[in-house]
Amino acid sequence: MAIIVLTTLLARQHFETFKSRFKHFPLNIRQLSRLVSSKDLKETYKEIENGTADIVIGTHALLSSKVKFKNLSLLIVDEEQHFGVKHKEKIKEMRANVHVLTLTATPIPRTLQMSLTGIKDLSIIATPPIDRQSVGTIITPFDTVSIRNAILREYNRGGQIFYVCPKIADMPKLIKKLNDIVPEIKIIAAHGQMSPLQIEKAMMDFSNKQYDLLLSTSIIESGIDMPLVNTLIVHRSDMFGLAALYQLRGRVGRSKIKGYAYFTVEKGKVLSKTAVKRLNVIKSLESLGAGFSLASHDMDIRGAGNILGDEQSGFVKEVGVELYQQMLEETIMKLKSGDLETEETSDYVPSLNLGISILIPDSYIPDVNIKLEFYKRISMIKDNEEMDALISEMIDRFGDIPDEVQNLIDIVDLKVLCKKANVEKIDAGEMGLLISFHENKFNNPLGLIELLNKSNAIKLRPDHKLNIVKDLKKNNEVLKFTKKMLNELVKISQSN
Repeated sequence: MAIIVLTTLLARQHFETFKSRFKHFPLNIRQLSRLVSSKDLKETYKEIENGTADIVIGTHALLSSKVKFKNLSLLIVDEEQHFGVKHKEKIKEMRANVHVLTLTATPIPRTLQMSLTGIKDLSIIATPPIDRQSVGTIITPFDTVSIRNAILREYNRGGQIFYVCPKIADMPKLIKKLNDIVPEIKIIAAHGQMSPLQIEKAMMDFSNKQYDLLLSTSIIESGIDMPLVNTLIVHRSDMFGLAALYQLRGRVGRSKIKGYAYFTVEKGKVLSKTAVKRLNVIKSLESLGAGFSLASHDMDIRGAGNILGDEQSGFVKEVGVELYQQMLEETIMKLKSGDLETEETSDYVPSLNLGISILIPDSYIPDVNIKLEFYKRISMIKDNEEMDALISEMIDRFGDIPDEVQNLIDIVDLKVLCKKANVEKIDAGEMGLLISFHENKFNNPLGLIELLNKSNAIKLRPDHKLNIVKDLKKNNEVLKFTKKMLNELVKISQSN
């Protein structure tokens, strides 16, 4: 079994925990990180290769070419949200049939999306440990009085403080400021530019209560467990992502004592809309086990990412979320059942830009959920019978159909005709139509030439688009004329 973690500190922490938990079992537990001596590293590599190491805990070093597992059966990835796509692809290559368990309090949008669509199995641990209390969350402008009171309150009840700074360059000034604000306490700093041994010594000294406050960058974010630390102050919290803020807050309140998290922002600074949204979400989700809800909000803010690419967040711009979800679920079900067949490249969605209003107004259907339901049903109509049934239902439930809704229904009808005539796109203006064929192909070219010869108003452009001149200044004329031309094209296409 192998356990991959992000930092050397976390590897050491897990290593000590596993040794303590399994001290009465005949298991050989090894550690692989920068904190291990060269002699121990060579011995660990050898035991991994010959299979005598039962459990190996390490950082990215476990993914190097030097590591050759004899019989790896279980791989555990801790703090999965910190590993990039390339690391995860490397993990997949380690062994094709290995069982993989990923652990995270805040899954990235891409991982959450894969879980929700069935690509990965999902288990949620929603029950907190006994007597665990939620962490009080305070969002406030930086104020010396408030900071002093927060630090001294923790100091006076025998606890310690994490003070997180986003930039290493800001830490010297912040140390000086903290020494002026609370001269009574001892401060130690730790950040990623220090050597592993320096970081370990700083963390060990802080853990042994030689210091009261640890000023650090976000290196403490990943799973560090110090039950005595129950106050967290984050400097310029608007610079952190939502998942990072949640993970940082999770470093305090890890015992029966109430924890507090202060997220500070610069006085007078105007925050971006996204930053305000992140801080509002972190404030609203104070309950224990809220990581899954927070990850859902994160996916709403940043998007679901690319299932097959490197993007771990980002919106599905081309097809829309609902259609994307539907397509993805259908493909996954086909893959699981073994019924996936190669789809023809002719499967496309026609685009119609007719310059008319197509929507369901609030005055017709006020309820958003019902409105979305009808949008979906209209988009899935396949024939005139379904269309007539839906129109009858809408009239019965909401009254006479307004022009905007009728336009929407007509557009769906036109798209059916577009598919029959192999039309991919129609652009309409006051002077006529511009029709583009899918892959520049038409089923009956000779019939199309005959149509061109009959009318001086219809021209075939060098880019294979059909230009039709017509005065279309009235909305109802656009729909009527577009439908007339599509019916003509369908007739020619099917007469071949």
